[in-house]
Amino acid sequence: MPRGKSKSKLEKIETEAVEVNLEDIKTKEDKSKTTSKSKTKEAGPETIHTALNEIKTKEGVIGYILRNTKSASIDLNDPAKLIDYAVLSSSAMEAGDELSQTFDLGEIENVLVEGRDVKLLSLTIGENNISIFMEKNVDHDKVYKTLSKVS
Repeated sequence: MPRGKSKSKLEKIETEAVEVNLEDIKTKEDKSKTTSKSKTKEAGPETIHTALNEIKTKEGVIGYILRNTKSASIDLNDPAKLIDYAVLSSSAMEAGDELSQTFDLGEIENVLVEGRDVKLLSLTIGENNISIFMEKNVDHDKVYKTLSKVS
């Protein structure tokens, strides 16, 4: 890399023990092709928070981060790792957006990042950014479907 040129956000992300597949980055265009349900109103943070609390009770779910422009709500089993999870959450969404722009994939529906023991599902509902952390054996599709019913 030439001297003085800064690294992109993707180059800064450590990829050891992390796997991201382009198939896991689903676009909103793909969603509209597979579902015919119409959205008449946007779910509020309270509705999303209720759904997340229900998801949090499932075995293997470590916790979640729900943020929007006005507030953030964090519920994690291990609060000592709060900063680590917050950085991972933010980096995953930024990486997904950058990959989407680079490969002209359209708007990102969700991003799934799988590590050795833990995986992260990040998505946006309205202006709410949601990241759910779970053990690798948890079915993230069920978690996603529960949240997509809220939107």
